[in-house]
Amino acid sequence: QLQLVESGGGLVPPGGSLRLSCVVSGFTFDGDAGAIGWFRQAPGKEREGVSCISGRDNTSFYGDSVKGRFTISRDSARSTVTLQMTNLSPEDTATYYCAADPYIFAPHAMCQYAEIVPAWGRGTQVTVSS
Repeated sequence: QLQLVESGGGLVPPGGSLRLSCVVSGFTFDGDAGAIGWFRQAPGKEREGVSCISGRDNTSFYGDSVKGRFTISRDSARSTVTLQMTNLSPEDTATYYCAADPYIFAPHAMCQYAEIVPAWGRGTQVTVSS
């Protein structure tokens, strides 16, 4: 059974940085398929795929709004996926969710079709404000 636990959210001023971590259990890293990703949802807005990474290798996808500012990485030994966020702006304020799909092959597909992703964490709040 897939379980995901996020950590690392908080309050940061504009231009600041945060690192989010997601510990995943029940997921096979370095296997034949699967991907893990970060999504976010702000009040009154649709859920957005932020970044997703393959469980097999380091193939990754970034949403247009975060390219060049966010970096996703994975640590198979620790079953952890990390999202390093830099140059944060108030528009990045949202609840960030970690999600996993053990069957999907393409990280970009996972980020673009969140409605089919089977496993989700509870979320961690990120607030960017002075």
